[in-house]
Amino acid sequence: MIGIWALGAYLAVILLWTTLLKRSVGEAMILGFLVVLPFSGAAAAQVGWEALYTAATDEIVYATMAFVFMGYLLDKAGVLDKLIDLLNSLIGGVKGGPAWVSTVASAGLGGVVHNQAAIAATVGSVTIPWMEKSKLDKASAATLVAGNAGMGITFPFSASMFVLVGSATVGPLLNVNELVLPLLVGGLWCFLHRLIVTWLLVRRSGMAPLDSSHRLAVRTAFGQGWATLLLFVVVAVPLILTSGAIATALSDWTGGDITKTVSIIVWIPVVLIITGALLGWKLLPRGARDWRALLQDSAPRFGVVGITVLFAFAGANALAATGLPKQMTALLTQLNLPLWLLAILIGLIVIAVAAPLSATATMAAVGTVGVATLVAAGVPATTAAVAVLVFSSCEAAVPPGGAPLYVACGIADVNPITTFARLITHYALPLLGIGVLIILGVLPI
Repeated sequence: MIGIWALGAYLAVILLWTTLLKRSVGEAMILGFLVVLPFSGAAAAQVGWEALYTAATDEIVYATMAFVFMGYLLDKAGVLDKLIDLLNSLIGGVKGGPAWVSTVASAGLGGVVHNQAAIAATVGSVTIPWMEKSKLDKASAATLVAGNAGMGITFPFSASMFVLVGSATVGPLLNVNELVLPLLVGGLWCFLHRLIVTWLLVRRSGMAPLDSSHRLAVRTAFGQGWATLLLFVVVAVPLILTSGAIATALSDWTGGDITKTVSIIVWIPVVLIITGALLGWKLLPRGARDWRALLQDSAPRFGVVGITVLFAFAGANALAATGLPKQMTALLTQLNLPLWLLAILIGLIVIAVAAPLSATATMAAVGTVGVATLVAAGVPATTAAVAVLVFSSCEAAVPPGGAPLYVACGIADVNPITTFARLITHYALPLLGIGVLIILGVLPI
């Protein structure tokens, strides 16, 4: 059971470094990777080099960086602001309009940006003040924004998804193309849950329709922001080319497998960056010096995300080398639990780890093992992966909560403790239920 001991040491170091010492998750992932290596014995150096080299040469790491820059560019180009203005003009005038805008905008950005803290900051900075003006209490507004931010994990193509599929444990079980559409459907189930929660909060509140002075006229907003809807159109192009009858026809025409020739995780951020640059050209730099300044401003995001993803991959590879997946699967199999109880147990483990860690770190630590265990129990790999990603999206919904919670509470100027109970009952427990129902096949994907 050396792999299980390695996992225990890995989690202990990460939790100690991030929660007690309040250091960055990137540093924690480096230390976690180093702590695992001695469990490989005399082969520690070789295992460490192979794990790190495999991670550094994986195209998913580079695709993740492209997605980070894409989100930064869309923000700087004003594209995200126009999208929110468009949504606000359409539904901001109904009772609870700002709450509905917050939820729909979080889903829209979740399908493009994926960073939970960025979603909470972008949407929250606009909608939390509007929700307060519409008579929704601050704690409820912060709860709504933090809970909605989790949709960045349950839609393709988040860093958590890349860490999961790119790991040595899950990689042989499925590829990115196989997971995209099932995860999209799983994300829509989570979006439906968010809509129900929003309806409940609006119904129980004294919210009134938002005054027209706080939103653009539909014609004006549509005239300024209709083009932002192209973001969702261009995302569909690589997906259509690599799935279904079109992929088969193109493969027959070219004489090769189009799904292997066209890497959707590389092309989607590329087409989004190009589209975003065209949509927000007026706000982007003109000269080389200004572009250099913009790239320098984006550098800190690459540092944090890059180190986290790289060493999350490396740590997961090192854990796999200790035999962890087989050992954990064997241990859980020996318990001889019915599938529904096994699903709940894995969900609780993932959610418990996601509480102090980011969703990306959670995938590296226990997500891959959860998928392998479910597959061994007879669950399809895509179904298991979607469920585990749903579980991990509780990053901000379980105390002590993640960055999205503190971003939302900072904007609303409320004590995070006042949101804990509602986050658990409105988001964590329902998401646990959604993941379990997906595993059992009750919610089809």
